[in-house]
Parts: sequence; C-alpha cells; structure tokens
Amino acid sequence: MLKKVEHAFERFLFASRWLLAPFYIGLVVGLALLLFKFAKEVCHLVTIVGSITKPDLIISVLTLIDISLIANLLVIIIFSAYESFVSKIDVVVDEDKPGWMGKVGFGQLKIKLIGSIVAISSIELLKVFMREGALDPEEVRYKIAMHITFVFSGLMMAIMDWLSSKKD
Repeated sequence: MLKKVEHAFERFLFASRWLLAPFYIGLVVGLALLLFKFAKEVCHLVTIVGSITKPDLIISVLTLIDISLIANLLVIIIFSAYESFVSKIDVVVDEDKPGWMGKVGFGQLKIKLIGSIVAISSIELLKVFMREGALDPEEVRYKIAMHITFVFSGLMMAIMDWLSSKKD
C-alpha cells in the first residue's frame, strides 16, 4: 500500500514539470517582442541614415547586434531548458535543425548564458566609448565594474564545470 502511494506521489512530482511550459511560452512571447523592437530599430535607422554621424551609426548597429544576441540567447534557453526539465523536442531530422539542439546540457547552458551576457556587456561598454562628447566617469566605472563582474562570474562557472567534469 505504501509503495503505491509513493509511486503515485512520484508520478505526480514528475508530471509537475509541465508547469514550466508556460514559462517557455512567455519566453517565446519575449522573443516576438524583441523581433518587434529590432524591426522598429531597423526602420528608424533606415529613415535617418543620411543624416547620422559615423559614431551614431556604429552605436545603432551595435544596438541591433545587442538585440540579436539576446534573441539568440532566448532561443538557446527555451530549447535547452525545455529539453532539460520538461521533455525532449522530437522533431523530424532536418538539415535546418540546429546542431546543438538536444546536445546542450544544463552545465553548457550556464556557460552559453554567461558568455552571451559578457558579449552583451561588452557591446554596452563599447557603446559608451563610441558616444560623442565627454565620457561620464561614473557611468564608465559602473559599466567596467559590471563587465569585470560578468567576466569573473563566467570564469568561475567554467572552472566549476571543469572541476566537476574531472570529478566524474
């Protein structure tokens, strides 16, 4: 009798993983919103390209890169987290299927996440330096400190993953 209760409870816990699915739907909505923001930025850039300075053009293009990196990161998180915690994505083998799909584990996901955050932070820092006019020393210090923190965090995560793989 107790074994039946335990088995039913474990099935219930296992089924509860599907409560994560709405989170991934929300991330897909976020991806669509990023696409809208990207399209809006491109349209704005196209309308002002004749009157924009070179540094402003570079900053605008960096903004587009920033948005696309975040979108790529969202796709990786959606696919990898869904496959890690909910269910395998069973799609027909297709030449368009990303090579990493189904192969990125939680440890690799953390490294990809922090790598993307470092890249995004680098772009934000570069935008500060590309702006015309005087640099705001406090803003520069703040962004450099934040970037160093992200780089250090990424390095520590990579070391922890490397050490745990050595243990296995």
